[in-house]
Amino acid sequence: MTDETVAIIGAGRMGRGVSLALRAVGVPTALLGRDRSTDEVRGAALVLIAVPDDAIGGVAADLARERAVEPRHVVLHLSGALDRLALHALADTGAALGSFHPLQTIADPETAPDLLRGAYAGLEGDSRALEAGERLARALGMRAVRLAPGSKAAYHAGAVFASNYMVVLASAAAHLAERAGVDPSAAQALYLPLMTGTVANLAQGPVAALTGPIRRGDAATVAQHLALVSPEERELYRVLGLRALELARLSGLGETAAAAVEHALRRPA
Repeated sequence: MTDETVAIIGAGRMGRGVSLALRAVGVPTALLGRDRSTDEVRGAALVLIAVPDDAIGGVAADLARERAVEPRHVVLHLSGALDRLALHALADTGAALGSFHPLQTIADPETAPDLLRGAYAGLEGDSRALEAGERLARALGMRAVRLAPGSKAAYHAGAVFASNYMVVLASAAAHLAERAGVDPSAAQALYLPLMTGTVANLAQGPVAALTGPIRRGDAATVAQHLALVSPEERELYRVLGLRALELARLSGLGETAAAAVEHALRRPA
């Protein structure tokens, strides 16, 4: 990155977090809200649009109407699901257009400088936009990965599995702990060290990280679990269990044990 200002439109958690992270490494930023001036955008080389997905097109249209964006600009939005087409209102400006998605969850903007460092950033767009995104990632200490055209939806669905659904699974686990008699306040924290250890093991890859009854081929335990959970939990356990069984087979589980586990998972309630 140069000493030119990065204009960030959107003062939500991600916008503020990226602004703090850039300032921490000496990159001047202008964090802009609805009352932004055209000159503040024009004075930047890189414009980041950090607003909710359904507002990106409107911001792009506003920038086009205000003639705030010129051919020398690079404009990137931070959506994980949308691609450069969300900025179509700026197509006639000659600016480079694309998206830069920080693959990290930011609940508190003050933590962004540390959380973004080492995380990945999903990039797509024009060649000049990709190059600018890679420079931005380096400045933030992130690792950039270029995404194939038209692939953002699949990439973002993966992020939902990795982040949002992990939270859902933690909630389901806490509910089962409460059924086992654990105090609700303790149940919320009961499995967190286990989940932290599992995430650390994932550095070896999913096949090596898998443990538990399916990896061991313990069909009786799997059947016992399925018998005691609710119908909704049973369906979730089965779907995830069959995916776990694929990993267990790849990890070396014998076919006799694997077949017994599969029978337990597929047997009607």
